Amino acid sequence: MGAITYDTEIPSSISAAKIFKAAVLDVDTLVPKIMPQAIKNVEILEGDGGVGTIKLIHFGEGSQYKSVKHRVDAIDKENLTHSYSIVEGDVLGEAIESITYHVKIVPTEDGGSICKKRSIYNTKGDAEISEEKIKEGKESASAMFKAIEAYLLANPDA
Repeated sequence: MGAITYDTEIPSSISAAKIFKAAVLDVDTLVPKIMPQAIKNVEILEGDGGVGTIKLIHFGEGSQYKSVKHRVDAIDKENLTHSYSIVEGDVLGEAIESITYHVKIVPTEDGGSICKKRSIYNTKGDAEISEEKIKEGKESASAMFKAIEAYLLANPDA
């Protein structure tokens, strides 16, 4: 099994604590509300939302995929970090065994934050992953983060 890693940074004008709460802790209910075309709903299959929780994410009608199983690997509310893996689903295709994400929300001096995300694509055997597939993943994650940010800006008391 090989691994392809890439890092992404997305700046935000929202404070680190607030964006972490929305993008990590409340994401299962928030995203289906603000982006139903992307995520229809999230079902907890095992666990209580903490480490080891298995979630089934059903994509919306606007997605080319049906669903994925997602496992919470780590969550640290104090340090604003979250790690999770996609362990099953049509998004993995034939070449990918799993995808692991490590997210850290870092406060900035101006009161905003930066979402630092490391994505690790674990491939089956020596399978290759196209730049297009990686770009698709980056754009999807960025669009979701920016939609959450826009929702928080429009709803400051959320």
